[in-house]
Amino acid sequence: MDTKIGQVDVARPMSNDVGAPPCSNSVAVVQNSVCPVSSDSTLGRHLARRLVQVGVSDVFSVPGDFNLTLLDHLIAEPGLNVIGCCNELNAGYAADGYARAKGVGACVVTFTVGGLSVLNAIAGAYSENLPVICIVGGPNSNDYGTNRILHHTIGLPDFTQELRCFQTVTCFQAVVNNLDDAHELIDTAVSTALKESKPVYISIGCNLSHIPHPTFSREPVPFFLAPKLSNQMGLEAAVEATVEFLNKAVKPVMVGGPKLREMLSSDTAVISETGDSWFNCQKLKLPKGCGYEFQMQYGSIGWSVGATLGYAQAAKDKRVIACIGDGSFQMTAQDVSTMLRCNQKTIIFLINNGGYTIEVEIHDGPYNVIKNWNYTGLIDAIYNGEGKCWTTKVHTEEELKEAIATATGTKKDCFCFIEVIVHKDDTSKELLEWGSRVSAANSRPPNPQ
Repeated sequence: MDTKIGQVDVARPMSNDVGAPPCSNSVAVVQNSVCPVSSDSTLGRHLARRLVQVGVSDVFSVPGDFNLTLLDHLIAEPGLNVIGCCNELNAGYAADGYARAKGVGACVVTFTVGGLSVLNAIAGAYSENLPVICIVGGPNSNDYGTNRILHHTIGLPDFTQELRCFQTVTCFQAVVNNLDDAHELIDTAVSTALKESKPVYISIGCNLSHIPHPTFSREPVPFFLAPKLSNQMGLEAAVEATVEFLNKAVKPVMVGGPKLREMLSSDTAVISETGDSWFNCQKLKLPKGCGYEFQMQYGSIGWSVGATLGYAQAAKDKRVIACIGDGSFQMTAQDVSTMLRCNQKTIIFLINNGGYTIEVEIHDGPYNVIKNWNYTGLIDAIYNGEGKCWTTKVHTEEELKEAIATATGTKKDCFCFIEVIVHKDDTSKELLEWGSRVSAANSRPPNPQ
């Protein structure tokens, strides 16, 4: 893990190759021509070009006063689309989902209040080995080394709090507070994210983005991406174990069973939220080319809303089908708004079972019961007549079949939200077993001293 702040000595490149996002069993590179020094050769445009060159077409952002000028320069870059999200956490989740579909993702937030808000999503991306480039609009470069206390901070003149937090969940950190080494810092951060397949942190001084510099017409820092090879023996063992596990299952997929499977094709992708959707969606028989994503290791509930936004934006050739529990949805529901702004045609199955069912199976208590929302009414309010949106609420299997038929038929060009009402105790056998094991592990008494 490396941190670079300010001036550093970096060897001049011996090659002009910049790596593109890794493809299966292949190495992709892009050749770049030298850009002339012009008004386009600003720090902000340099960063924007690097993102485009490695395959980022969409950046997920939340504006704040430290990143506004930077956002102007990102918007000005041809081929780069800046998507405003409702909060920083969802912007990070969206970059996570985008990276899953496209190989690399990026988000832009403001200093400290934005950075610490997106931190949880970056930690999740780190656990899933996803190259997410987290860009923060930082303090004015003149404020470093002074005793000035800035707003959006905890009230201390030390500006390193955010950096220190990111050091544990990123593989490289670059703090750009002067122009002379900005080229090397940015390029090294981007290349390291792709080489290590981990998130990186880039802080850009808020007074630097609009300034040209001769180094911004240099070639990128080179790197080589080794092909990712499949472990065939490990894969076969995993498949055998999975088949054995699923053959013992006694409960069909909760959401529509065979009917949901009929929706799937090479033109679809499934996003499975933390909770019983994990276990139910793993029983789906995926056709060739159908995407499937979930966050098992980190298990941050609410992840799927932002991840669905990002994945759908990256994989525009697929219709994303997300299975999300009501408790998780209440964490991050706002960015359904962004899905509608982006004219996405996602189908969300909202599983309404009245609370945090996954926590109930670990340790039940009144804290696992949540306030019931009128979820379809909420989505209708967010929709507000702008874009294409269809919602429905189902209570029976027959109603669910009809809803699926409508979502894949007359409403195939719409964002579709299907609320599925289920009993709070209607859980999979696998969740019951998993909850019991987690409960036993968490309740072990202290070892004798």
